[in-house]
Amino acid sequence: MQLSKLIGLLFVLSLSWPAFAGIETYTFETPEQERIYKKLTEELRCLVCQNQNIAGSNAELAQDLRKKAYEQVKQGKSEDEVVEWMVDRYGDFVLYRPPVKATTLFLWAGPLIFLLIAFVVLWRIGRTRGKQSSEADPVDEQSLEQARQMLENKLENKES
Repeated sequence: MQLSKLIGLLFVLSLSWPAFAGIETYTFETPEQERIYKKLTEELRCLVCQNQNIAGSNAELAQDLRKKAYEQVKQGKSEDEVVEWMVDRYGDFVLYRPPVKATTLFLWAGPLIFLLIAFVVLWRIGRTRGKQSSEADPVDEQSLEQARQMLENKLENKES
């Protein structure tokens, strides 16, 4: 019984392990440096997480990118210089808003292309269904009369 309690305790403690992770604290010489650092970390994408910026990611690569951004800002590099270094090293994907150029054209035009394809498909489906319903055989009077008689017979059989 004691072993199972020990295993349970170890399991619970292992779930809380991320709470013991270190918090990065950086000091800056000027408020301008701190502003540049914060802006950079919020605008650069974590390449591991992809949907998070490096400010909010706990991935090791994000930690390294934050450290590199801090070092460069402390060296007096401008925001553009730090971004240029990141793009040179990791490509345009590190940016949330990549520039429009030949290599990133699909990123910008892709959603519009998919939307146009969806509209064309829906339009063709609608046209096809419209033709099918208009080409259906009209119901003649004889068929309607047969249906009425069948319904009346069914009602008479229920009543009796």
